[in-house]
Amino acid sequence: MSAFSQSTTTSFQNSQGTKRKWVLEENVMLVACMVDLHNVGTFNTNTRFTVDYLNKLERMLEKFLPHAMLKVRPNLESRIRTLKKE
Repeated sequence: MSAFSQSTTTSFQNSQGTKRKWVLEENVMLVACMVDLHNVGTFNTNTRFTVDYLNKLERMLEKFLPHAMLKVRPNLESRIRTLKKE
């Protein structure tokens, strides 16, 4: 994943702190990290992702996007659901 920059991303929450606007770089890194998890065997077609894949995903994203502060709940679970719908 060295092709991706480790620049600071900007996200925003509304006054209630419940909505998060994902920027392109965050979406790209989320998908790239999920592909990496697939490639290292955390995912397979029979069992899908292992139970703790979200925690691994959170740690990976923290490494590449340290200022984004993406957490499993509510950020990652919600965004993955949204991407599946789209």
